Parts: sequence; structure tokens; C-alpha cells
Amino acid sequence: MLAWINWDIEVSAANIDESRQPEESAQDYVLRLAAEKASYPISRAGLDDVVIAADTIVVLDEEILGKPADEGEAYEMLSRLRARTHWVMTAIAIGQIGSGQNHKDVCRTRVQMRDYTDEEIKQYITSGDPMDKAGAYAIQSKDFHPAVDFRGCFASVMGMPLCHLERLLLKFSCYEPNGLAEICQNHLKYNCSITSRVMAGEDVS
Repeated sequence: MLAWINWDIEVSAANIDESRQPEESAQDYVLRLAAEKASYPISRAGLDDVVIAADTIVVLDEEILGKPADEGEAYEMLSRLRARTHWVMTAIAIGQIGSGQNHKDVCRTRVQMRDYTDEEIKQYITSGDPMDKAGAYAIQSKDFHPAVDFRGCFASVMGMPLCHLERLLLKFSCYEPNGLAEICQNHLKYNCSITSRVMAGEDVS
């Protein structure tokens, strides 16, 4: 999704411990992971560089559903999510190397899954698409079409809420607005109902 924006971006992996801490809420957990990724040392980063990190989790009944380890786990996750409502939380953390300035935010979206069949689950797993997705699904999948409704940010469920990203970037004096909301809606081909509220600083969920 960041490729939709004409930025000079370099990807760097962050080798952090993603274990959940005792009594840690799902939201605190995903915010901590994003913040730890953003502060992970990058030897080739310059003082003027800005680091953007994110993490997305699927939460069902307070349990975090990560990426499935195998096809059996993918089947179990999709079966549990079927015809139910769950939360998708995407946390973003941004830091500027030289100034030490950093900010973080989280976007929460409620997703209602459709009542798909066991055979549909098996066919979707065969495609390989669920295996690198939190909760074992991609909301934008046209063939599986897992969700029937959502409340919040569609882009966040895909992995990057661009309105929240720009809202955070505007806290840095080096950043000039890029119209990320418009870019997002143009690519996803829909009119977002929460953009103005997000950009106004509202906590939308």
C-alpha cells in the first residue's frame, strides 16, 4: 500500500520478540510491537530518516489470532471466525532518527464475517492466500469474499490505515501533506465515511 505513494522507501526487518506479556491487552500488545519495530536499530539509516513501523492483529473474544502456522491452523481460525464479528487492530509507530521524536497510534475496525461453508474454507486454503495473513484471511479477496460488513477502516484490515499514517506524520515538522486519504480511496475505489473524523483527531472505532 505504501507503493501507492511516490516515496523513497527502504524496507528493513525488525527482529523483535513478539510474545504477548502477561495481562497485556490486545491493543497494548499491538502498540508495543509497532513501537519496538520503529525503535529497532537500522545501521544504514541517516539522521534525517523517518522510520515507519506497523503491526496488525485479529482479535476474537480477547484472543489474538496471528498468522497460521499451517493449513490446519488456518482452517481452525477461519472456522472460528465464520458468521461472527471480530476486531482488527493495526498499530503504527513512527520515529525520526536524528531528533528522537516518535509517535504511535492504533486503528480499530470491527469486521462481520459471512457464513461461508467448509468447502469454501478448504478451497481458500488451497490458494495459499491465508498463510501469511493475521486471522488467515484477506478482506480484499474477491474469490473468498470473507466479510459481509465492517465498521471502521477497510485499509487497516488490509494492513495500513493511510489516514492514521498521515495523521501521525503531520506531527513531524519535516512532513508535508501528501493527501494519503484521497490516494487510499482512489486505489480501493470507495468513499470512506471516517476520513474526516480521523484527520480531525477523533478516536474512531
